[in-house]
Amino acid sequence: MDRSATAIWKGNLKEGAGTLDTQSGALKTLPYSFKGRFEDESGKSGTNPEELIAAAHAGCYAMQLSHFLAENGTPATKLDAKAAVTLVPGTGITQSAITLVGTVPGIDAAKFKELAEKAKAECPVSRALGAIKVTLNASLA
Repeated sequence: MDRSATAIWKGNLKEGAGTLDTQSGALKTLPYSFKGRFEDESGKSGTNPEELIAAAHAGCYAMQLSHFLAENGTPATKLDAKAAVTLVPGTGITQSAITLVGTVPGIDAAKFKELAEKAKAECPVSRALGAIKVTLNASLA
């Protein structure tokens, strides 16, 4: 199964700007720029590749964990997963830190932590990010 996205960039690195489109249409002419990537810590001036990697990682991780929890006979009521991707200018992407709060009736904390770590190791996006540090802070609500 292949998925695709298209980036259009116009201009030079610092003054230029671009748009992103995805195959599904979920992103349609979504703006991105140097400012949005390297200068605007608020994240309000458009998206950037790191934000999109973070979204992909959080979504993939939550889906993988939901599968393992269901297999365990303890399906989640809610999984609130956040991934924070760190970009160090001049070095590159160095980390993706997942924070998870799960509402999972009938599971004990030890089994939850075990399955949460297993999902971190086995989610396809975590595997794709094998060149960087991936951390997990998982807790039950």
